[in-house]
Order: sequence, then C-alpha cells, then structure tokens
Amino acid sequence: MTGMWAIILAAGESRRMGSPKMLLPFNGTTVIGQVIENVLAAGVIDTLVIAGADREEIIKAVKSYPVQHSYNDNFRSGMLSSVQCGFAFLPDHCHAALIVPGDQPMISAMEIKKVMEAWKESGKGIVMPVYNGKRGHPLVVDMKYRAEVLSLPEEDGLRALAARHPDDVIEAETDDQSVLRDIDTREDYLNELKIIKNDGRDNPVQTQQQGDGTGH
Repeated sequence: MTGMWAIILAAGESRRMGSPKMLLPFNGTTVIGQVIENVLAAGVIDTLVIAGADREEIIKAVKSYPVQHSYNDNFRSGMLSSVQCGFAFLPDHCHAALIVPGDQPMISAMEIKKVMEAWKESGKGIVMPVYNGKRGHPLVVDMKYRAEVLSLPEEDGLRALAARHPDDVIEAETDDQSVLRDIDTREDYLNELKIIKNDGRDNPVQTQQQGDGTGH
C-alpha cells in the first residue's frame, strides 16, 4: 500500500526464551523471516526492521529481503523505544505506520491487509485488530501522531496514545486468534510449530493476552 511503511519490531533481548527467538527456524525460514514474508505478501512496499539486541544476527537474517533496518540503541527500555526509533526514521511522505512485532509469525497477510484496509477506508488514525474482545497486533498509526508518539513516556507505551484519542480509534474485528499470540518462551515456539504441522491456524493454544496490542 502506497504511503504506508511497516515497522517490524525486532530489538528485544529474548530473555524468557534464553536465545534469540526471532532467529529460530520457522516454516522454512526464521521467525523474523516469516513475519517479513507476511508483511510483503500483504502488499506493503516499504518495510523497516528495528534491531537492538542481537543486532548483527538480525541484520544478517533479513539481508535477503527487500527491507531497510535501523538500530535502537535504547532497546532495553522496552517496545515503545523501538516504535519511536521507527517513527523517527520514516520519511516525511509516509502517511501511516503498520507496527508489527517480530515475534508473531502466525499473523497472516490476510489479517495484516484487514487493518491496512480499515485505516484506508475508515479515516481513523489508529487501527487495532480485536479477537474476542481483546486487542492485539498489528497496529496502524497515522503519521499525524508522529510527534506525539515520539514524545510518549516509556512507561505509558502506545496504549496512552489510544487512550488520549478514543474517538480516532477503530477496532478491526477478526476471528483469527493469531493477533494475540506471540513467541516468548520455548513452549510458545513449540505450540506454533505444532499448529503449522497440523495446518490449523485456529487450533486452540495457550495464549498470552497482549492487552491493547502495546505490551512487551
């Protein structure tokens, strides 16, 4: 989609996994590779990967993809710092940012397209997918909020932006639970591999609620 950049958040330390989770094998590529492939398949032309911990390994893993990358030297402060790093990088002609965690490889191109189209068709500035009443990822944030995002305190996260502008938020309903699932632990990873093996995206798995799609 012209005018929209994807920001893929890949700066985390993978403390609960004990090894770089985005470099784990996944569906013929890696976790981060699958996320990039899903974003590209959704029609995103411009993609930015934010690296932090494991910077060199992440950059090496994504070098075969048509993406740019930036380094968040403040990655230990949390996810918001990576979002802010991305917003600072994006060019002036960018209209909106699609914010995609690098540890959610099960979010399909179709689900990504849903939030992109919701932004385009609704005229709203913030779009969040919702499964069974729970907000997840990916998010779309209009660039009219660039300055505000860059000034958000790290303890608040993006949830503060949505709270400040409730009338400019649209929730994109979905029946795909993947918008809530991320890979934090070995168990999470094995669950996702099992789902791929069974070829069933909607299989019930133990999920971690991500609140309004802005948690760590």
